[in-house]
Amino acid sequence: MKALITLASFLVTLGVLVSFHEYGHFLAARLCGVKVLRFALGFGKPLFTFRARSGTEWVVASIPLGGYVKLLDGRDSQQSISAQDRLHSFDVKPLWQRSVIVAAGPFANCLLAVILFSIIYVTGVPQLPAKLQTPLSNRLLPN
Repeated sequence: MKALITLASFLVTLGVLVSFHEYGHFLAARLCGVKVLRFALGFGKPLFTFRARSGTEWVVASIPLGGYVKLLDGRDSQQSISAQDRLHSFDVKPLWQRSVIVAAGPFANCLLAVILFSIIYVTGVPQLPAKLQTPLSNRLLPN
């Protein structure tokens, strides 16, 4: 039973970490004007799919060991991009915007760590109090 609780805790922790990481990429891409085609948590067969008004497909998949954000990109041969959507493509954005989008995932993870450590610092962590005893005597004992 303890192994199942450990496995479930690991998957929940990994899910939160991956969610923050991918949401960092998603948010940066949207702020830079890049069209997001798909935001997926997990891999494999989709369990839940939702299409937003912006055209982004939100997916929760069956294997919760990662995720991805699929952006509109002219370098992808499987994507056909209209002239109107070309302005919202990842590959036509300036280098600094592409760098911000790529770095936003790890930055979101660092921000999550700061937030969680701040919460732990403010709320405290239960621990055993230190109890010191007085020494037996003031002289050294022989070996």
